[in-house]
Amino acid sequence: MLRFLNTKNKRKSAVLTSVIMSLLLISFFFVGITYLDPPEEYGIAVNFGTSNVGMGNVQPKEPLKTISEQKIEEEKQEEVQETSEPAEITENTSELVEDVATQNNEESIAIKKKQDAKRKVDEIARKNQLEKDKIERAKQVAIAKQKAEEAAKRKKLDALIGGINNSSGTANGGEGDDLKPGDKGNINGDPNANGYYGNGGGGGDGDYNLGNRKPVNRPKPNYICNEEGLVVVRIEVNIYGKVIKATPGVKGSTNTAQCLLIQAKEAALKTKWQPDTNAPSKQVGTIKYRFSLSQ
Repeated sequence: MLRFLNTKNKRKSAVLTSVIMSLLLISFFFVGITYLDPPEEYGIAVNFGTSNVGMGNVQPKEPLKTISEQKIEEEKQEEVQETSEPAEITENTSELVEDVATQNNEESIAIKKKQDAKRKVDEIARKNQLEKDKIERAKQVAIAKQKAEEAAKRKKLDALIGGINNSSGTANGGEGDDLKPGDKGNINGDPNANGYYGNGGGGGDGDYNLGNRKPVNRPKPNYICNEEGLVVVRIEVNIYGKVIKATPGVKGSTNTAQCLLIQAKEAALKTKWQPDTNAPSKQVGTIKYRFSLSQ
């Protein structure tokens, strides 16, 4: 480098060159080169648009879509809506199905409980009705039997009365247990009585024992067998004077024939006593029935 600047002219040239280059650089920084960015176009400038027609004074910030693009976009949106709606419908349908299934399950359980309760009530009502029908049939049978017995007794009485009033002196029919012709009994007896062998009943107030309470009515037992003797009946009477229990043939009885015990019990149960609110709920006493073959 020093060898290159070894002469005076070379040194002057170098200084002059440096000065010129410095001036050029300075002019570049301060003056610069003028240019257009983008470069200027020649011709008539046309506004940007998407169709051959338009209206208004505001240029849209985003470019408008052409009619074909708008149609394509609308078709895509419709397809998306059609695709999304079934999903929503499916989801809503599944929820609805679950709700309906749950509701149906609860309703079916409630309905089943009501049906079971109604079935139980109907079963109880049916059993009660069957029991009532059974009792009613028994009553009807008893009434029919009683009517038949009364009709038979009236027939016998009519035959007896007709026989007495008959000028021939012969009675129509007969009754008895001896297998012999005739109407067994006593001319002073009761035509409706079933006994043939004398009388039966209490021998007076002394035969009815219930503390200080007296009998209001004293029905006599029927005398239906060829037996005689004393039957003692143990009784239990409530405060209203009703005999609620009778046990025939207790200590003191002299004859325990079944026919006597049955009739003594029936008569004791029909006996009515004086009511006494101060008496025990089950006051115990006795009734003595004397059955005799002699009149």
